[in-house]
Amino acid sequence: MAVPLDDLDRKILSLLQQDAGLSLDEIARKLSASKTPVWNRIRKMREAGVIKSEVAILDPDKIGLETCFFVLIRTSEHDAEWLERFLKTVRARPEVLEAHRLAGDIDYILKVRVPNARAFDTFYQSLIREVSIFNVTSSLSMEEIKYTTALPLP
Repeated sequence: MAVPLDDLDRKILSLLQQDAGLSLDEIARKLSASKTPVWNRIRKMREAGVIKSEVAILDPDKIGLETCFFVLIRTSEHDAEWLERFLKTVRARPEVLEAHRLAGDIDYILKVRVPNARAFDTFYQSLIREVSIFNVTSSLSMEEIKYTTALPLP
């Protein structure tokens, strides 16, 4: 359920999405507001789960994860046991940055970051050993055109 946000909340969230490391003083100054109301808003948005966490976003190329694959998965099994095994496997793999269940012809899509094609093949071989999959199609991302973690604020 959506948490109601006013204009000040949106401005605070916008700043935090750009740089969660901003100090309370910096946020208040940028918004021409006093620190106490800004802090209270941030605290309430954390408590409500609007702000889930604050993390450092790393450059994958600079830490050796230069290769990104999108993995499209179709399964012929849809029972609870298969799903539990699949979810456990995907959640345990640090190479999987995102996993989505889809509507349509493809059941799941994974975003996978690895150092190179050989590392991806190792990941792929491990995945199909752990979980029975009807069809897997992998696509190498040639260029990241847009990447953001910032959500559009309504």
